[in-house]
Amino acid sequence: MTLMLEAPTETVVAPKAAPSTWLVVAAACAGQFLVVLDVSVVNVALPSVRADLGLSASGLQWVVNAYTIAFAGFMLLGGRAGDLFGRKKMFLLGLGLFTLASLVGGLAQEGWQLLAGRAVQGLGAAVLAPSTLTILTSSVPEGPARARAIATWTAVGAGGGAVGGLVGGVLTQGLDWRWVLLINVPLGAVVIAAAARHIKESRAGGDRRLDLPGALLVTAGTATLAYAVVQTEARGWGAAATLVPLGVALALIAVFLVVEARTRQPLMPLGLFRARPVAAANAAMFVCGMGSFNMWFFMTLYAQNVLGYTPVEAGFSLVPSSLAVVTGSKVAPRLMRRVGARNVAVLGVLVMAAGFAAQSTMMSAHGDYVTSIMLPGLAMMAGGGLSMTSLASLATTGAAPGDAGLVSGLVNTSRTLGGSLGLAILSTVAATRSAGGTGAEDLTRGYSAAFLTGAGALLVGVLLLLTWMPRAGKSSRSGI
Repeated sequence: MTLMLEAPTETVVAPKAAPSTWLVVAAACAGQFLVVLDVSVVNVALPSVRADLGLSASGLQWVVNAYTIAFAGFMLLGGRAGDLFGRKKMFLLGLGLFTLASLVGGLAQEGWQLLAGRAVQGLGAAVLAPSTLTILTSSVPEGPARARAIATWTAVGAGGGAVGGLVGGVLTQGLDWRWVLLINVPLGAVVIAAAARHIKESRAGGDRRLDLPGALLVTAGTATLAYAVVQTEARGWGAAATLVPLGVALALIAVFLVVEARTRQPLMPLGLFRARPVAAANAAMFVCGMGSFNMWFFMTLYAQNVLGYTPVEAGFSLVPSSLAVVTGSKVAPRLMRRVGARNVAVLGVLVMAAGFAAQSTMMSAHGDYVTSIMLPGLAMMAGGGLSMTSLASLATTGAAPGDAGLVSGLVNTSRTLGGSLGLAILSTVAATRSAGGTGAEDLTRGYSAAFLTGAGALLVGVLLLLTWMPRAGKSSRSGI
């Protein structure tokens, strides 16, 4: 007999009057901003962390990996829990865990305390992130209004990744490394207060139960897969430390699919992937995440290690790119109404691929800011804003209300795992091309090869969209 956890069967909606839709969107986007910010904000603080807590090189790597693995591993479970037990409840629970863990990590006196705090941060983010998109899509009707809301969500999320290095550099240089975590405490408290007041509770109706075997299998499988991926950076793809967890992850995911096919009320209904827009959009999101998520990482390394920028200067150098992703995200809904979301996604990925290709050829050991950083960055991130907005819209449009949290979790999981895998692959490419050299010329060759490989991955995303994503009619005209 399949072990289940019972969930309330009724759809619950708070009896008070509906709040302003854009207050709900603002609260959801603020939660997403914090989640994405903490993927990258600690990077520039790592040298200070090592000096203060005495972490080894491998321990320092786990300051980043502990967050990423927990985030990716629990995302689907967090999305389904929101559907069953309440999206607002999961939003507040996830943000509360995230905020408390930030306090623990910021006050850590030992390395293990910091790593534990980062892991719990990732768990809180995995519960929180799917709810941010689900609350947004359930609050705004399908059509141009929802497209604009998703564009805002995409822009804010991308902005969190973009400003992470800048925020981390300013806080580390101006105050102390601990503030890259402690800053989340007052911000989290403000967002919790706003969400508690303005977001209405909702959950899936009907007799819905949480499939515990499926939840355990998919969480263990995705977390192990994320672990295997991050091992490749230090151990390589052929090492037992990579291949063993990779094999275990694939076996767990295979068993999960078998269990879901036979369970009466599965955690993830496999029929969901019969909807071509959902399947194709998530596949494209995964492939695009492999390229686009790593732009910030390699551009920051190039600016600091080759051009000699300080962390704060490197952060400021990417401000135009941050503005470009916001602009692309806000332009996307208008283009979607004119030419359709599928065509906007294809256009965005092509522009992003062109930017990656240009970056690979225009960067040099003595490059200037305009041609080596700003112009390619503008293309990469404008395309990223166009593509990510339209792909998120395609993946969530038409989802059944009871599956909204799951679909949102899939979108975030696809993007996160794609980014993690892409970082491992592109880092290996860069290290191989630089052949162990640490000079400016050697590093530039490595970074250039990484960007060229990223362009190739993005072209695969274009091919997926052209061959798999069905053509659809233009969105209906509606507004908030």
